[in-house]
Amino acid sequence: MLKKFIFCLCVLGLGGVWMPLKAKHIVGGDMYYECILLDTSRKTVNFRITMKLYRDCSNPEGALFDTDAKFGIYEKLIDGRFRFVKDITNLRYQGPINRIDPNASNPCLIVPPGVCVEEASYQFTTGNLALLSTGSYYISYQRCCRNETISNILDPGLAGAALTIEITAEAQRLCNSSPKFKGLPPVVICVNNPIDYDHSAIDNEGDLITYEFCAPLIAGGQDGSAGGKNSCFGVTPDPSSCLPPYLPVTFKPPLYSTIYPMGGNPLVTIHPITGFISGKPEVQGQFVVGVCIKEYRNGVLLTETRRDFQFNVTYCEPKVFASIQADSTINSGETFVINSCGELDVDFINRSTDVQFISSYQWDFDIQGSKQSSTSRNARFSFPQLGTYVGKMFVNKGTQCADSLNIKVNVFPDIRANYQFQFDTCVAGPIQFTDLSYTGSNLLTSWNWNFAGSGNAFAQNPVFTFTTPGRKAVMLQVRDVNGCLADTTITIPYYPVPPLLIVDPNQTEGCSPLTICLRNLSVPIDTSYQILWDFGDGTSGKGLAPCHRYESGGIFSVKLQVTSPIGCYTERTYNQLITVRQSPEAKFDINPSKINVFNPKVSLTDQSTFSSSRNWEINNSDKFSQLFFQYTFRDTGIQKVQLVANHINGCSDTLIQYIDVEPIVTYHMPNAFTPNGDANNEEFIGVGYTYGMSDFELVIWDRWGSKVFKTNDPTQGWNGRKDNGGENLPNGVYVYTLRYKTPRGQLLESKGFATLIR
Repeated sequence: MLKKFIFCLCVLGLGGVWMPLKAKHIVGGDMYYECILLDTSRKTVNFRITMKLYRDCSNPEGALFDTDAKFGIYEKLIDGRFRFVKDITNLRYQGPINRIDPNASNPCLIVPPGVCVEEASYQFTTGNLALLSTGSYYISYQRCCRNETISNILDPGLAGAALTIEITAEAQRLCNSSPKFKGLPPVVICVNNPIDYDHSAIDNEGDLITYEFCAPLIAGGQDGSAGGKNSCFGVTPDPSSCLPPYLPVTFKPPLYSTIYPMGGNPLVTIHPITGFISGKPEVQGQFVVGVCIKEYRNGVLLTETRRDFQFNVTYCEPKVFASIQADSTINSGETFVINSCGELDVDFINRSTDVQFISSYQWDFDIQGSKQSSTSRNARFSFPQLGTYVGKMFVNKGTQCADSLNIKVNVFPDIRANYQFQFDTCVAGPIQFTDLSYTGSNLLTSWNWNFAGSGNAFAQNPVFTFTTPGRKAVMLQVRDVNGCLADTTITIPYYPVPPLLIVDPNQTEGCSPLTICLRNLSVPIDTSYQILWDFGDGTSGKGLAPCHRYESGGIFSVKLQVTSPIGCYTERTYNQLITVRQSPEAKFDINPSKINVFNPKVSLTDQSTFSSSRNWEINNSDKFSQLFFQYTFRDTGIQKVQLVANHINGCSDTLIQYIDVEPIVTYHMPNAFTPNGDANNEEFIGVGYTYGMSDFELVIWDRWGSKVFKTNDPTQGWNGRKDNGGENLPNGVYVYTLRYKTPRGQLLESKGFATLIR
């Protein structure tokens, strides 16, 4: 049976499966060639080159496939140096982009969301190349960048990949075509599960092929030069300037190396002859791997090429997982155990997933030598008698995506839970519970009581006391020696009255008016009970915890009466529970009741009752204690007068009144003036109390309607000249208009005559 959680190994750069990436995309690739023409007379050879390039398409910010790819053709000289021969530029991929099915290698796995790998093919011909007698041609493609989250090499995000293939002089002479890999590595391989993947290649000419892990090659970088001359660290290096050999990646020691790029237990390796990759990877992460193949004919090397790709490790699940509802599992979860207690007909509930991938079910049981089967998702089997029976359940039996489990059924004797109880229904107290349960095994092993969520007990015959009333659903579950369970729930109407009525007032003494809140601490009791209160002052009330206001002084007894929903009754009187001291009543007189800035004086008289002393406070500052006094306010506006009436019993009362000292302005205009230089009556100007006046305007006009003077200052007068400057105006009668606002915003307007006499 497949296990529920499986590590899986996602191949070809699925960096977006579980880790955030920057805009990278190269995750692998390889090349192969075909000889299309050998001209022995002209000593030239022409090859068709095909490159398969793979990118991670799970990251929306990743770079796309190049539409102007650059390839370089180089000659490796006998001294090991390389000579640039030619380049192939502005090459676009052929045909549509192929998105690789992540389930192609294992249709029984649910691949994590975000797994996305695309393949593009680039193809070109080399043109006629000179037939070499020694040395080799190398075809190369360079592109940045790899994913930064690769875990088995140093600085993975700083450089890209170099894909290359060698065509030896012998391969040219024989017009050889290189081997081709059979297919892609699987998109998903489960970790902690042995790998057995065929990574071999096919050679149509029957040459010998060997396989080995080798170091992937580095090319390009992130300096942004985008292929300019000598920009070997750019995103797309210039083939004419960036010649082989290319540096290999540096694996992180000691866990990873060229021949052991993924670690594992056993180590992940490749067979040198078959090309099968085997081992068991154990570490979650991303791993760059290189596979080199060498082609020999008659012991002579013809071709060396390599595939560069990337493994990513993540979690996945099997699509099909066999499971049923059971009491337990044994044998490391392979066998599901179902216990049937007293029932010979047993229902089997199927929990297998994922239903959309399951096409068939099969249940098989051997019952006393007779095979019984069912093909429904859920099944029922009838067993003839007590005992143990074994069976098996299959999903998708006979297909690649199949799973199964073993079943063990124990048919045990019957078990039944029951009990009785006893208590005084009208007086709260303990309830005695007595177990009456039965089991055919004759041996009960445990009792589990739940008292309506108020408590638990594990004795066979417990005693329990509820602190609240109500209908109590008491559950008993019993277990016998076979592990069989049975339970029963009985609802008990529990409505006794409290054995003692307890009342806790928030206070028992204070000044009138006094509000007392009576907290009822009696148990069991709730709002379903009839609760009546007599507060001792001629008033009554209801409720669990009422609040009552005592208006006058006195000593009061409180009586509480309680009747339960089933008619049980109790009462209690709390003698002289509340003491209320009589408070004085603060009163005072203000005379006169209306005052203004010209008459701000008042008389204050204490008229309080049931008081022995007093405290006056005016505008939160001036304080007095007299029965009667006079006070002159120093400002206009609303004034606060507070009186606290005190009694020798410690009680007091406070009264606050407000009085308005009205602000008033006055402004009176003369009817004539004599600006003759005798220093008497020289200006036409008003007189009065102007404090608080605003928006003042005085304008004077001559008899022809011309304005001769204007001012917004009530302290400035007219001197008989035009705008108070220039020559004297003639004697005569002039008209004035006057307007201003009082301190409280009232607009006053008037007009009159001003007689100018010299």
